[in-house]
Amino acid sequence: MTGTPPPGQARVQTRITVPDPKIMVNLLGAGDEILRLIERSIPSDVHVRGNEITLTGAPADNALAERLFTELLELIEKGETLTTDAVRRTLGMIEQGGTERPAEVLTLNILSRRGRTIRPKTLGQKRYVDAIDGKTIVFGIGPAGTGKTYLAMAKAVQALQAKQVNRIILTRPAVEAGERLGFLPGTLHEKIDPYLRPLYDALHDMLDPDSIPKLMAAGTIEVAPLAYMRGRTLNDAFIILDEAQNTTPEQMKMFLTRLGFGSKIVVTGDVTQVDLPGGTTSGLRAVREILEGVEDVHFSQLSSSDVVRHRLVSDIVDAYARWDAERESQQQGQGVHAVPGRTAHGGRAGRRR
Repeated sequence: MTGTPPPGQARVQTRITVPDPKIMVNLLGAGDEILRLIERSIPSDVHVRGNEITLTGAPADNALAERLFTELLELIEKGETLTTDAVRRTLGMIEQGGTERPAEVLTLNILSRRGRTIRPKTLGQKRYVDAIDGKTIVFGIGPAGTGKTYLAMAKAVQALQAKQVNRIILTRPAVEAGERLGFLPGTLHEKIDPYLRPLYDALHDMLDPDSIPKLMAAGTIEVAPLAYMRGRTLNDAFIILDEAQNTTPEQMKMFLTRLGFGSKIVVTGDVTQVDLPGGTTSGLRAVREILEGVEDVHFSQLSSSDVVRHRLVSDIVDAYARWDAERESQQQGQGVHAVPGRTAHGGRAGRRR
């Protein structure tokens, strides 16, 4: 698109030279798809001729475009094949500001297996991963698709492989299982298993599937409902509590006080997706008030800009947030107050899939 400088501000030209033709091919993308995306996404005009890129626009717009090309070129030089998704994420990080360079964020390897590498893809995710490295207890709070649990599990596997911990403990509150247990067939383990299945699925992405049963049999990896944590002290462990919005304040306190020496805790959840009975306060909502400011405890707030699923998921998250905010505002104007544990539109909040 063409940028219009403010009155009195002239359009200027900035030139970028790319000496290697192979780099230029990667930079432009198959059928120039990346070039077309860049043209749509920045105010400056972009013209490519041979190995030279010419930017025409207001000085500030050219500076933004030049920074974008600089980061993309560095990604290519680090061995990355550019994608339209990487371009969108790079531009988003530049526009957000911050001291982190997008090329460094997008090439930070957490875990690699069979040619697949797990990395943060947004500034929010990078800061979340950094917090896990630096703090003993970290809360990852945000909507579906922001990688809260997946990145925490990757850090847990990394810590186990580096012998920083002796075991990984993964747990969830089996709220729906508790409500419907009697109606499900099979043993207690078989009844609870569907609610823990997402944790098993993530493990299979990160470890050799054949090794997982052996690690579980040895107690090196444990996947269990939250109720199984009561009365224990967990030393030298990386402990993840998933779907923490479905804990009560009492359960959250019970879980956090399991922390032993040499251990790290990551708690993940989405306060907009609560499955607790109406009127029950979510432990994830309450804990921020209780622990805010406590040393060595960190709250990472992820948002729709950190969603790494299909780009429409981010738009859907924002649309629902606006809709809920409007409904809540209307209800408050009519003297109706939303019930804790329920959405503003009066129904039970749906589970994250």
